[in-house]
Amino acid sequence: MADYDFDGDERFVVIERHSGGFGSFLLGLALGVGAALLFAPDSGVATRRRITRGARRVRRAAEDAAGEVRERVEETFESARQRVEERIEEARGAIDVKREQVERAVRAGREAAQQARDELESRLAETKAAYNAGAQVARDAKVERVVDRPVPKGRSA
Repeated sequence: MADYDFDGDERFVVIERHSGGFGSFLLGLALGVGAALLFAPDSGVATRRRITRGARRVRRAAEDAAGEVRERVEETFESARQRVEERIEEARGAIDVKREQVERAVRAGREAAQQARDELESRLAETKAAYNAGAQVARDAKVERVVDRPVPKGRSA
């Protein structure tokens, strides 16, 4: 019986329901057979025959019940296996989709990086050319200034 914790002094009713299983059925059947044997008016031979027939009936009933249970377990197992396989296939499909998305993103990233690198190299080449041209102009201007400048007295050129 379960423990219950209620606050206050109010009255309450607890109804618990426990249903018997197949074991309870077999126990009841065995008790019924035993009671029938005790109160049987037949002779020993007839009683033994009746017991044998009853045992065979009980055995068949148990085999039938076990077969039904086995079938239900097999059906439940097969159903669960199919659901698991379906979920696995769904997961594989989702993984394939994500893998393709990642591959596309990586390709796009590589292309963008290559474009950025090409653009940077182009700008760097332009900047170097401009720097070299400016440096050459500065050198030419310096040489012109030196050539155009009069040599001070006492110094040789």
